[in-house]
Amino acid sequence: MDWMSSHARPLVDSIVYSIVGGIVLGLSFYVIEKVLPFSMRKEIAEDHNVSLGIILGAFVIGLSIIIAAAIASEPVAR
Repeated sequence: MDWMSSHARPLVDSIVYSIVGGIVLGLSFYVIEKVLPFSMRKEIAEDHNVSLGIILGAFVIGLSIIIAAAIASEPVAR
């Protein structure tokens, strides 16, 4: 049981948190897409709007850093 508590549990936790983080990232991207008054896909793919691509890339990187920090933080003991 020592291996199970020291290796398997953190591995399972990392997988679960990665899935949850991916879902949060996808949902936030979906919300941003619905809030904007224009189609991001059309702007980037057809109109070649490089500045929108840079902004969206920065958004994804920033949100990923926040999600990673939340996953990596130690739980607070009560």
